[in-house]
Amino acid sequence: MSIRVLVVDDSAFARKVIRECLSDAGDIEVVGIARSGLEALEKIAELAPDVVTLDLVMPDLDGVGVLRALTSDGAGSHLAPRVVVVSVSGASTELGVEALQNGAVDLVQKPTALANDRLYELRSDLVSKVRAAAVARPARVRAGIPSPLQPATSPTHGMQAVVIGSSTGGPQALSRLLAAIPRDFAVPLAIALHIPAEYTEAMARRFDKSCAIDVIEAYEGLEMRPGLAVLAHGGSHLRLQRHDSGVTAHVEVFPVMPFYPSVDVLFRSAVEAYSGCVLGVVLTGMGSDGLDGSRAIRGAGGRIVTESESSAIVYGMPQVVHAAGLANAEAPLDSMVDEILRQL
Repeated sequence: MSIRVLVVDDSAFARKVIRECLSDAGDIEVVGIARSGLEALEKIAELAPDVVTLDLVMPDLDGVGVLRALTSDGAGSHLAPRVVVVSVSGASTELGVEALQNGAVDLVQKPTALANDRLYELRSDLVSKVRAAAVARPARVRAGIPSPLQPATSPTHGMQAVVIGSSTGGPQALSRLLAAIPRDFAVPLAIALHIPAEYTEAMARRFDKSCAIDVIEAYEGLEMRPGLAVLAHGGSHLRLQRHDSGVTAHVEVFPVMPFYPSVDVLFRSAVEAYSGCVLGVVLTGMGSDGLDGSRAIRGAGGRIVTESESSAIVYGMPQVVHAAGLANAEAPLDSMVDEILRQL
């Protein structure tokens, strides 16, 4: 059965290119187009698409407004379309981050130049993310600033750091997870999330505003400390390195793996930096990034927690780690912080 897609963009040329890219995939059917946010809502109600590709800057109602309208009634319904944002970074970067936190499954970055030979470059990324979205579960979105999921207390002993990996659906999961961590959290956190480079700084700022702990985008030489969560810079690997004065972040600017930032790279570096005293957390995501890193953590005496299928938007990355027998525990997102504290 083909994946039914609605293409939403106020640019006629962008609609044409996106439609051609998807239709050529063979297993994807473009069932309609919309030119504005309000028209998009009408077409969604009429056509019931599986996936919507959504521009952010549109007349009448922008992309974030569309997402909020979709989640305001019946959020989490299995009939709700999955949304992949297709937008230009720069002026719409903040909107893109907001969209990911308001229910968008993933994001495809348009080239800034709209010449034919540039816009068609998004074909492979677009098709793969639409396919991933088609098998994702609708996210449960909470309006406004996330509140703690469950009361939690600070760890007092055990592991020396928490490292977190995620991909598809990660921005929503991280928003809720980080907001639930107490201010006096006694170890540092480092996060690898598959997301374009232009979006991680804005995402870190939004996380920081809604969290009791400090959240910052990684930069070279940043000192890891308790109560600090460091988000890997998109397009680069984050490695943790031990020095005489402590552990610092190293930003690897020459990617050598399919995913960057790579969860495997972060997890393996944490094993070396903290002599294996690491808790790894694998959240929602497509693929198997984090499997080798989880194996390294367990082999060095650390521990692993995976997100349960019941809450994962895409049960891919957590599944492969759990199926390999590497997880000490699994937990749904609502109780993940409590499980992290137990494992620490």
